[in-house]
Amino acid sequence: MKLLIVEDEAELAASLVSHLQAQHYVCEVAATYAAAEDKMLLYDYDCILLDLTLPGGDGLTLLRQLQAQHKADGVIITSARNELDDRITGLHLGADDYLPKPFHLSELSARVAALVRRRRFNGANTVVAGPLTADVLARTVSVHGQALPLTRSEFDLLLLLLSNQNRVVMKSTIAEHVSGDMAEHFDSFEPVYTHVKNLKRKLAEAGLGECIRTVYGLGYRFELAAA
Repeated sequence: MKLLIVEDEAELAASLVSHLQAQHYVCEVAATYAAAEDKMLLYDYDCILLDLTLPGGDGLTLLRQLQAQHKADGVIITSARNELDDRITGLHLGADDYLPKPFHLSELSARVAALVRRRRFNGANTVVAGPLTADVLARTVSVHGQALPLTRSEFDLLLLLLSNQNRVVMKSTIAEHVSGDMAEHFDSFEPVYTHVKNLKRKLAEAGLGECIRTVYGLGYRFELAAA
């Protein structure tokens, strides 16, 4: 899952990145209003952690822009501004949650996980597709009850495809989802091809056949064959 941390306090941002990467999230950071605006409007995120007081602007204005663009990113406001008016305004502008500073990192990661489950998987901890079961919290996958070992990137890719079953997921979306802003430096989609190839092989060996289908020129679609 891909997160954007909008935070100008360098030490706090570093702590958030360290903690959330240990939870297997791909993290990007924006320390100014302008940087956050560029990332939020150009890319899609599973969750945005949004401070309100930023160099160059107000986080509530960024929320208004997301709303105007009809962006579907989840947003948790993390701010020392704990005024009731700010909380109400942020929620009315589309924020999913408001966590006042200071906060415990464990509570933040629990809220992020809950938001991602709610938005992508209807609040469920497990995702089931035929004989395949993926546990979002434990980050485990089984097929026909047998554990299927996956790398972090393969698991993230599988969850992305499962949350878009029977819909095409663009190669660029996969690159950003698995690698974050490092995807900007890729000369080709070779890393995407490698992850997809390895995941397809493991799923096929587990008995799922060709459930990841290539849509040439566009991307990939998860689709189980009819029983």
